[in-house]
Amino acid sequence: MSQTILVTGGAGFIGSNFVHLLRRVRPDWTIVNFDALTYAGNLENLRALERDSRHLFVRGDITDAAAVQACFEQHRPQLVVHFAAESHVDRSILGASAFVNTNVLGTQVLLDASRAAKVERFLHVSTDEVYGSLGATGLFTEETPLSANSPYSASKAGSDLLVRAAFHTHHMPVLTTRCSNNYGPYQFPEKLIPLMITNALEGKKLPVYGDGMNVRDWLYVEDHCTAILRVLEAGAPGEVYNIGGNNEMPNIEIVRRVLREIGKGESLIEYVKDRPGHDRRYAIDASKIERELGWRPQWTFEQALPLTVKWYLANRDWWQRVKSGAYQEYYRQQYQGRG
Repeated sequence: MSQTILVTGGAGFIGSNFVHLLRRVRPDWTIVNFDALTYAGNLENLRALERDSRHLFVRGDITDAAAVQACFEQHRPQLVVHFAAESHVDRSILGASAFVNTNVLGTQVLLDASRAAKVERFLHVSTDEVYGSLGATGLFTEETPLSANSPYSASKAGSDLLVRAAFHTHHMPVLTTRCSNNYGPYQFPEKLIPLMITNALEGKKLPVYGDGMNVRDWLYVEDHCTAILRVLEAGAPGEVYNIGGNNEMPNIEIVRRVLREIGKGESLIEYVKDRPGHDRRYAIDASKIERELGWRPQWTFEQALPLTVKWYLANRDWWQRVKSGAYQEYYRQQYQGRG
């Protein structure tokens, strides 16, 4: 059945991948792509859809209630998938206000507009970082208490609770997904894997925080997007679904695998001072989404990392433009003097 779906943050990394997935697997849907085009939003990610009449781009900020309301009135979406967020932990440490404004206030603006419009489904895309840090063993389940440790994760936990409140107070048909670390095409090169790939290709040092033994569960973005669509269409309102890649690995092992894939030596690795409050380990229990909705990741890290490296090799112009200008200023501020 044809639907109109509002995708916030659809010019960003995961959002643009989700938009491309929808065009492939739900070709009769109309996508309203609402994005503020901040530093991580890039219309180049959507170049292939420029002449697609079922992909409508609207530039707007989710904290602007008037702009959000106008978008709902014009396009009347039945579904909302909410990606739009400030998402980088390091940036939140440098300045938290933008994270509170976008992630908390912006989410409430969207909830208010969606409730007034009586949308059929509102899916909020969150993160495993809201659960805090694990020890050497154990997994995050959907029942793990929220214990955010960075300004970024605290702002996401706040938005998660607002979504929960919308369900319990207003009986809104909301869903929340919490994913592990994503990687794949179109990822802004401040995150670990694209930063390491692009630095290695440029012959630059690869900065690794602390001892490099912080552990994350890595999820290929295509798998994340198929999971989101599955939850959107079949998830139970009010529920939270963890999405994981079944691929726990220390950061330093990720870096070594990137170097091997590119054919560069480990002499490029440079250990730098650890960031404040760096969570030691995240690991996702994604058994609920498999048990209830039949989803499981289709890509192994061994399959998807080479594809990711090949994408960055084939799209050098894309990431070289992204790494210029304001990004370089941020990069210097973040890593200078940390060795």
